[in-house]
Amino acid sequence: MRKLLCTAAVMILPVLALVGFTGCDRTMVANADDAQSNDKTPATTVAEPEKASAPSKTTQTKTTKVNSKDKVPFMIGEYNPLNEKEAYVLLHKGTEAPGDGGYTLTKDAGIYLCRQCNARLYKADDKFVSHCGWPSFDDEIKGAVARNIDADGRRVEIVCANCGGHLGHVFEGERLTEKNTRHCVNSISMRFFPEGKELPPVIKQVDPAESKQVPKPTDKTAVEKAE
Repeated sequence: MRKLLCTAAVMILPVLALVGFTGCDRTMVANADDAQSNDKTPATTVAEPEKASAPSKTTQTKTTKVNSKDKVPFMIGEYNPLNEKEAYVLLHKGTEAPGDGGYTLTKDAGIYLCRQCNARLYKADDKFVSHCGWPSFDDEIKGAVARNIDADGRRVEIVCANCGGHLGHVFEGERLTEKNTRHCVNSISMRFFPEGKELPPVIKQVDPAESKQVPKPTDKTAVEKAE
């Protein structure tokens, strides 16, 4: 009987060992499958924030903003084209007919630019009605207007300091305003831009001294001495 039990034990033990070994293999395979699925999950999670992050757009928006309030924009090139009447006044120092037309009675807020080069000449705050037949200003934007002795030897001509275009004449001592000055300007020499409207850049030439359209303005002091 003992021999039979021992023989049975000897035959059963290898079978149990084989079953236990096979069971461990299945567990290991299952764990390996779980590990592979876990490996895939974090890979997907990492990829999503990479696609979502796009800081380049924000950077481009900030760098393209231009502040044009502090500096007057300008460009190098040819002056604005003029028709026959505009050229007669601006280039050949003519005078348009007096009357209430043009900007003579304009009182709107804004700024007056040179018709030929877009230079800023006069602010509407300095404009007043003088009943002389032409637009009148008692002050100019600093550095915008140059003065010359007129061809008649008596009056003082005013020209655009940027392009030399003829604007009109300036008179002092009339006591029409507190500043005691009147810039008598041809409407056709200017363009009016209402307050809030975007202004065009000032046109500058590479070498304006060589242009026939640009006479060299004399110094204000020399004009006063001549008077």
